[in-house]
Amino acid sequence: MRTALFVAIVVLSSTFGEIAVTHAMKIIGEVHTFTPRAILGVMGRAFRQGWMWTGFALMTAGFFAMVALLSWEDVSFVIPATAASYTVGALGAKFLLRETVNRARWIGVLMVSIGVALVWAGK
Repeated sequence: MRTALFVAIVVLSSTFGEIAVTHAMKIIGEVHTFTPRAILGVMGRAFRQGWMWTGFALMTAGFFAMVALLSWEDVSFVIPATAASYTVGALGAKFLLRETVNRARWIGVLMVSIGVALVWAGK
């Protein structure tokens, strides 16, 4: 039960953290020039975005949950099991960020999901 809980924490917090950072960056806009001044300007706008801080916090929680998980489970189980983040990421991209996810990507998500199920079945 503890393992399943921590895999869920890793997958959900890391993935939603990435989605939050992506949302913040879409608000901030593209970086068009890579001069030090332009990069500092983008960084300044990024750190004023609440979504950016939310993303950092979620990804930090995911990192520490992963460290805890690796302290009692084999890496050969943990890494494939946390690949469920690809499924959660595709769903988040589609429904939260309103991105277009094409058929080939959905097939890839399905294949990853089958792989994650096989890893859990082997536990």
